[in-house]
Amino acid sequence: MVKSENQQIVLPILDKKKVSLFIKREDNLHPYISGNKFRKLKYNILDAQKRGFKKVLTYGGAFSNHIAATAFAGKENNLQTIGIIRGDELHDKWHENPTLRFAKANGMQFKFVSRDWYRNKESEEAVSLLNKEFGMFYRVPEGGTNTLAVKGCEEILSSEDNDFTVICSCVGTGGTIAGLINAANDDQYIIGFPALKGDFLKKDICKFVDKSNWDLETNYNFGGYGKVTNELIGFINDFKLKTTIPLDPVYTGKMMFGILDLIAKDYFKPGTKILAIHTGGLQGIAGMNILLKKKNLPILL
Repeated sequence: MVKSENQQIVLPILDKKKVSLFIKREDNLHPYISGNKFRKLKYNILDAQKRGFKKVLTYGGAFSNHIAATAFAGKENNLQTIGIIRGDELHDKWHENPTLRFAKANGMQFKFVSRDWYRNKESEEAVSLLNKEFGMFYRVPEGGTNTLAVKGCEEILSSEDNDFTVICSCVGTGGTIAGLINAANDDQYIIGFPALKGDFLKKDICKFVDKSNWDLETNYNFGGYGKVTNELIGFINDFKLKTTIPLDPVYTGKMMFGILDLIAKDYFKPGTKILAIHTGGLQGIAGMNILLKKKNLPILL
């Protein structure tokens, strides 16, 4: 089983509040299939191969970490990949997007669809149309979350992590935190930091877990999925300068901002030992910087 390093964070606020903070460097697992995507795709790829599929089809937006990782995983495992991409306006300008360029360079075939169509992508009719167009394929959900993905994410924690009192993770589709909840000890508390607005993810997570030693902290989405502010960009850049650890603006940056804000507000008791999971996603920084430059806003270092 692949394990990642726990790196201690050294900041004045941690000494002041007598809280220790470590970050599990899942972003270093693989140069292109990093973080939770490495975990989520592991058993899906093995299942596709075992069942004799030659094609893997999945879904995502223009800057999707999952799309990029699936493309490379397919190439590495001799599987054709198909990406159903949200936004038909991207059809003629995908080459302007770093994530889609990477996916294409690694063999992914694209189908660009309207946002209306995308909302109903899981319907029987939509899947049937895709089968007619592409033939037989192994289908992985948007974000990669399914039972096999959760199984993979249960391997993030190891026995070396037993002494942490709190485990923190960012949350997209819920698969990563579900795996952490299942693998954690009963005396450990798991906190999820959703990248999306709203508390609806609890229902999705509960499909995969039975434990109750977890909760979602919904106050750090910075306006919703993919939304950033100058404050968040400044925080991510400052964190990198002080710790050398890069964070992405969609997931891990918001999580770490939330953790340190809660520490400053005395949410955690002195002596608490926190493990934050770095889920990767750093490939999205290039695309975010393009958007920030267009808006004449500060960019990520």
